Amino acid sequence: MPQIATNVLRILGAAVVEGSKVSLVDQLDHKLYVEIDKVLQAAGGKWNRSAKAHIFEGDAAEALDPILLTGEYSRTKQDFGQFDTPQPLAGDVVDRADIRPQMRVLEPSAGLGNIAVEAIAAGGQVHTIEIDATRCARLALRIADLHMPAASFCTGQQADFLRIQPDASYDRVVMNPPFAGQDDIRHVMHAFRFLKPNGRLVAIMSAGVLFRTNKLTAAFCDLVADNGGAIEPLPDGSFRSSGTTVNTCMLTLTAGGGYA
Repeated sequence: MPQIATNVLRILGAAVVEGSKVSLVDQLDHKLYVEIDKVLQAAGGKWNRSAKAHIFEGDAAEALDPILLTGEYSRTKQDFGQFDTPQPLAGDVVDRADIRPQMRVLEPSAGLGNIAVEAIAAGGQVHTIEIDATRCARLALRIADLHMPAASFCTGQQADFLRIQPDASYDRVVMNPPFAGQDDIRHVMHAFRFLKPNGRLVAIMSAGVLFRTNKLTAAFCDLVADNGGAIEPLPDGSFRSSGTTVNTCMLTLTAGGGYA
């Protein structure tokens, strides 16, 4: 499937989306407009002269989300709520977090616990949070079967992470949050409030944070800049084994910009 150019994705990411309507905020030259119009039509949008916008039959944000997440043309509705972290990538997250024995570690939206298992192996005292009851139960059984290092343990909680009051008591947060509707930004900004001073957060995120320019993305970028964070694009196909071509990146962030 053909890839969409980054400048086109950037403009689509800055578009005003209201219900079934997508309005472009920039004045574009003809060639660039043609490219954007082609993408919007492929997603199901039709130009409406009186509305000065592309109109979709249903929710325009749902139609655009797969395009902004994968960078590909698509009219197929996809669920980007959660994709399990491939094991090599889970190991990379934990390595970057520099988890040491007896550190308190949080994994929100833990799914089946691929990252948590790596954090336990590193000696972390891990707490997982997962909203889905079935996944939470499977994660508990998986953890029970582990031969944990002496300093490690794992506790689990079924809950909506975004509804949990922050408790700034964790040395590390490691996470692969849901991506749909920019939920990855909401989860990361909430998770950051669970860190101790100088604690470290490592998160897999949608690559949309690298090119989107809306208010939510701007607030997130301010948080990253204020705390000396770094965002690194991950290779194409990093989640192919989990059944998606979503484009991803890795965020490393420390509370207060320090590191312990």
